[in-house]
Amino acid sequence: MKKKEERYMEAKFSQSLQLPARINSEKFARKSSNSLQFLRRNGERKYLARASINLLARKGRTQVPLVLKVLCSSGNVPASVLESGRLPSFDESIILQNKSEGIEPYLNGRCIYLVGMMGSGKTTVGKVLSESLGYSFCDCDTLVEQAAGGNTVAEIFKIYGESFFRDTETEALQKLSSMHQLVVSTGGGAVIRPINWRYMQKGISVWLDVPLDALARRITAVGTDSRPLLDQESGDPYSKTMKRLSTLFKERGEAYASADVRVCLENIAAKLGLMDVCNLTPNVIAIEVLSQIETFLKKRKNGI
Repeated sequence: MKKKEERYMEAKFSQSLQLPARINSEKFARKSSNSLQFLRRNGERKYLARASINLLARKGRTQVPLVLKVLCSSGNVPASVLESGRLPSFDESIILQNKSEGIEPYLNGRCIYLVGMMGSGKTTVGKVLSESLGYSFCDCDTLVEQAAGGNTVAEIFKIYGESFFRDTETEALQKLSSMHQLVVSTGGGAVIRPINWRYMQKGISVWLDVPLDALARRITAVGTDSRPLLDQESGDPYSKTMKRLSTLFKERGEAYASADVRVCLENIAAKLGLMDVCNLTPNVIAIEVLSQIETFLKKRKNGI
């Protein structure tokens, strides 16, 4: 039975990797910092602004509102025009892209493993990171589901039990550890097995540290049916989710702290003057992830 599962997993493994949509920037000639660069994606042209944010506020000059017109078209969808005075989300994407290009020499192809509690945004942030770095993205839960014949995580727990899920998850991490240029979203409980850390140590592990209250609100909003470890409690959705999350964090908190890098969403929100971490965008979190990884790699390079 196990060999059959392994063969099935091997056959589906390459299909599970989500290749980045953007093309490696090294294939394009370097332009000046205020130039535009176009990439092709699924037969369409996608324009990526390379303008430096310094152009918005040069020393000794008054900041002039930047007005951009972005034309987008796809198939029979007519082009739309976006005009804004500041475009903060657009600025985020520029910062993210610049940060990604700056960190690539330090990464040297190492995989990035995102760890953290369920609902912490590992998949969402992971996809943003893979796209900006030109890495492929892989979700461990998806690999386990494929190995179990397409059953969902909740179904796997019910039919095969948690041990089967954990064993298959470890097999997935073993395979991923021999690869390069991947951003991997791990399961919330992957950290409880020491052998999983041995595989993740071949890359860089990043803990997305999100307050339990924010996690409970996020999970309650979408429901707990797909969360087998949460669907066992009784009571109102928020209370039972908060109770179970607190118990799980007590079991896993020390393991999460073993990650190479900790990205605390409360700290990011405080810096930006936000009261709720749920208001942080995936781009902002991804920028902080790359900044923390860069700091970590520089320290390791210098023997600190």
